[in-house]
Amino acid sequence: MVAFADLSLSFLYGLSGFTTRDASSESHVVRSAVCEQIAAQVSSSSIVYYPGSYQYFKDNYHWSTSSTQDSECTFEPATADDVGIALRILGETQTPFGIKSGGHAANAGFSSTPGVQIAMYSFSDVEYNSTTQTATVGTGLLWDDVYVALQPYNVTVVGAKVTAIGVGGVVLGGGYSYLTNQHGLGFDNVISFELVLPNGTVTDISDSTNPDLFFALRGGFNNYGIVTRVTVKTYPQSLVWGGRVSYTHDQWEGASSAMANYWATVKDPKASIYNTYNYVSGVAEVSVIVFYDAPTCPDGIFDDFMTAPHIESDIGTRSYVNLVQSLPLNLTSGLRSVFHWVAMEEVTQPALDMIANETMFWGEYLTDYSARVVSNDVDIYLPTLYDHVDSPTAYPSTRSKGYSFIELYYGWTDAKYDDIVLNAVNASAQHMIDALTALGQDVANVDVYPNNAPPDTSLERMYGDNVPRLKDIKKTVDPDNIMGLSGGWKF
Repeated sequence: MVAFADLSLSFLYGLSGFTTRDASSESHVVRSAVCEQIAAQVSSSSIVYYPGSYQYFKDNYHWSTSSTQDSECTFEPATADDVGIALRILGETQTPFGIKSGGHAANAGFSSTPGVQIAMYSFSDVEYNSTTQTATVGTGLLWDDVYVALQPYNVTVVGAKVTAIGVGGVVLGGGYSYLTNQHGLGFDNVISFELVLPNGTVTDISDSTNPDLFFALRGGFNNYGIVTRVTVKTYPQSLVWGGRVSYTHDQWEGASSAMANYWATVKDPKASIYNTYNYVSGVAEVSVIVFYDAPTCPDGIFDDFMTAPHIESDIGTRSYVNLVQSLPLNLTSGLRSVFHWVAMEEVTQPALDMIANETMFWGEYLTDYSARVVSNDVDIYLPTLYDHVDSPTAYPSTRSKGYSFIELYYGWTDAKYDDIVLNAVNASAQHMIDALTALGQDVANVDVYPNNAPPDTSLERMYGDNVPRLKDIKKTVDPDNIMGLSGGWKF
């Protein structure tokens, strides 16, 4: 994707300074009974906000306009117990609700609602334990904040690889990172979850305390309650080497050749790469983020990318958080958005040529339907990327083989074209699967990554043979289907 952007951090954190309601702007708002009930029963540290306040706007804001809704009110809980009180009230009144961490979900209604929006911002603590080499992290944070908080200790965690992504979606949905070749997915590194069950009970879930729930939470999102904090493994983190290299359309051949050679020859787990074929408002370009987990990079790993003709580069030794934030901001916020995902066994020149052609075809075609961005990312990983965890996870349904993959992202402006763009991204993903199959790659039935799946994806396409077990766990934990009142994939 060309960039993962949110409102500027300074703007959003400026809003967080408003801790009281703007009475003048809320004076004519009709307050729903359920919102007033929550406000009356939770502690004074947790606050309900109504239309007209700054906090209400911030709590409902999403990076993608297609996933933003106006709620009856927003609720910022400050304690897990208050989350439990709200859940009990929402269940009793059968009120729809949304749960928002960073607000980067593209699918409508997945972390937003016309009911009560629960915004997790107050869970913003980062506690590092040098003895256990773990960090306990609130799900209201962005990963940028976590990296910055841990930087003085010269450690980091496996979280998002781009800026402005919330903790919650990664630890519950997956989390492909620049560190994944070394340490696995984001949720592979979770030690325990602080979970508010649908009945309001607060509990800690780990592989030893409740292996079924621990399995389900790692990929099963908010089907089993609301996660307020997670304890994750930390790893020593020095300065890293890397940055961005960009190529114009007439330079794509050299960039694609470098990608194919990288996939064929580089087996060093400290190396990682994030490639994007972009068509942005009529301009075609490739952007490549190269990464090596050390202050200097061994010769030969990324040489082809630097010797191929390119229009600009920003490569050097920097902090890990600086590299994560090196993608350009504010290019994709405010658009309607959809993602898709296609697995790759081999990143070859013919496969890359196909991806380049898909980018140009759909970029040009969808321009007439208000598309501003068509982006196909090629994420190259070692086939051992799933080997870093002992216990099974909800996603993927099998860990016998890891895949590189294509992440499709389309961004457009006009809601009347929603169906056309959704059909286009589905068609492109199927074209890619057919083309890769014709090239001898067995990828047609690989689980689709839930964090990148479009809204019409079946549970079986994401979770495979794990679906029955996930449904059984859901019935046990949530017999009254309280979590069914919230958005997202539902078991």
